[in-house]
Amino acid sequence: MPRINLLPWRDADRKRKRQEFLVGIGGAVLVALLLGLMVKFQLQASIDQQNARNRYIEEQTSELDKQIVEIQGLELQKQRLLARMEVIEQLQRSRPGVVHLFDQLVRTIPDGVYFTSIKQTGGKVQLMGVAQSQTRVSALMRNIEASEWLADPALEKVETKGANDSGAEFVLYANQTGVGTESEIVAPRKGANQRPKRAGVAQ
Repeated sequence: MPRINLLPWRDADRKRKRQEFLVGIGGAVLVALLLGLMVKFQLQASIDQQNARNRYIEEQTSELDKQIVEIQGLELQKQRLLARMEVIEQLQRSRPGVVHLFDQLVRTIPDGVYFTSIKQTGGKVQLMGVAQSQTRVSALMRNIEASEWLADPALEKVETKGANDSGAEFVLYANQTGVGTESEIVAPRKGANQRPKRAGVAQ
């Protein structure tokens, strides 16, 4: 029987298998690299998309902040306009009250008394003036008590100006009925040594 040498065939088969193994490993590495690159590109695309969304949200937030500032400015202007309208309405409502106040002051002031200052805050009226004597001040308080538009006179102070009966300075408070607004009316102050000559409000 002839003898067959199988060594060359075995070596060739071994080399072929080794080459196939190396090719398989190379292919696997290449596939892994391709998958890695694909995942990286996909992640980068997602990151870029999210960054674009974040920038859009920031831009919209900035625009909303500007609109909020504008709305707050408009709200402040609205409040100022409403406050001015309320003041105007109060002045319109207080106009008849001021007319009645001056009318009652003219009616209630006795001879020998004049006012140097008249101040109204809400329904309270402060009267400052000079009278020939304290008796005149008492007469003024009685007239206010009997008045139709003034009530509750309260004397804060009365001071005699000199030893020669030159007059008495007084501060008197009264309530004006039916008045709920604020206004201020101030008459010019006369000289300290001037004696009252006639009844009326100082001019």
